[in-house]
Amino acid sequence: MNPNIPKTDRKRIVIVGAGFGGLKLARKLSRRKEFQVVLINKQNYHEFQPLYYQVATAGLEANSILFPLRSVFGDCKDVHIRVTNVTGIRPADKTIDTDLGSVTYDYLVMATGADTNFFNQQNIIEKALPMKSVAEAIALRNRILQNFEDALSVETLDEKEGLMDVVVVGGGPTGVELCGTLAEMRKTVLPKDYPELDFKMMDIYLIESGGELLGPMSVDSQEHSLAYLQKLGVNVRLNTRVKDFDGRTVTMNDGSTLRTNNLIWAAGVKANPLAGLPPEVIGRGGRVLVNRYNQVQGFTDVFAIGDVALMTEEKWPNGHPQVAQPAIQQGRHLAKNMMHWVRNEQPEEFTYHDLGTMATIGRGLAVVDLPFLKFQGFFAWLTWLFVHLMSIVGVKNRLFIFLNWMANYLTYSNSLRLIIRPKLPKGDVKAMEEKISDQLEISKT
Repeated sequence: MNPNIPKTDRKRIVIVGAGFGGLKLARKLSRRKEFQVVLINKQNYHEFQPLYYQVATAGLEANSILFPLRSVFGDCKDVHIRVTNVTGIRPADKTIDTDLGSVTYDYLVMATGADTNFFNQQNIIEKALPMKSVAEAIALRNRILQNFEDALSVETLDEKEGLMDVVVVGGGPTGVELCGTLAEMRKTVLPKDYPELDFKMMDIYLIESGGELLGPMSVDSQEHSLAYLQKLGVNVRLNTRVKDFDGRTVTMNDGSTLRTNNLIWAAGVKANPLAGLPPEVIGRGGRVLVNRYNQVQGFTDVFAIGDVALMTEEKWPNGHPQVAQPAIQQGRHLAKNMMHWVRNEQPEEFTYHDLGTMATIGRGLAVVDLPFLKFQGFFAWLTWLFVHLMSIVGVKNRLFIFLNWMANYLTYSNSLRLIIRPKLPKGDVKAMEEKISDQLEISKT
């Protein structure tokens, strides 16, 4: 196979990854006559990661938070999209290797993001449920809904508790938002769907190894989020670390255990750098060390932005938070610097502008930390809705999400409680099983 990217006299910028940073950079450069942009991504769409949990809890359909890349760049002749996996980088040859073949570059930008960090706990890698992609969010939705179907037919209380109880690990925004939504569903939605089940016996646990929820946020927001979750009936355990999970029992570092078949892992992330980089440029959490121009340490033609990049500033000695805003800002800033370089102008150092942090806990409940103001409750929830709605790519997606949210709010019902699994030809099923087996072997090593 061959990527078949046409040769031109323009500078070729290869961008690996179409998350917040990669997409912003590609869009900014897409109409510049100085560049040929090659955007490489594993999927043919951009994913809006902050709303994975709403897909997992049947609040939104997956296509509401996805946007086809070719719709973004449909009329840009000098943007070439290839859907494939990058297997490595050869900096000396200014080349990357992909499943489609090799691609040369003048400039390479890694915007490969981050993946779930299981902290090398093999049982948890094999048995926990992650939520770092829309595919994993759909799998989680299928699992939760199928559990309630199965709970109708089991014979023992132990089996029923195992199917209905949920343990979420990680007290960041994903864990907090997921627990809040599950607690709301337990109260308003699920009893109507499954009147034969007693949802008073459904326990939801949130396990956090630190001493507070929403670690980067203000003390006010941390305390309010804890109070909101407890009011919703979520069992929050702070200063507790999950040590093991065998598929039926969660074991904590203090020796205590919880009975559940469902361990949802939202406890941390690790960066996804490309293979082939020198080991000395890989920093904490697998992040790639970059300077204030996003150049990888020791290179002038290789860059990293977003979650995969570790850039330090005086205010951010350990690097920027691995959330959307640093990636978006770095993508926008790098586009400007690319223009400076091709014009032989002095580039500008990047400075992160913290626009604030927010998390929603449940119906009408949220916490918001802005640089100039901190507030909680219903108005914070409306602010969260507006900010996330405006951040979605595509007018149609915004409309679908708005209509879904309004319907859910007015009817107390998540309308997408569907168990949908792909039906594949037998040959495809076997190939997929072999691919999954290979991926598991790679993750073990």
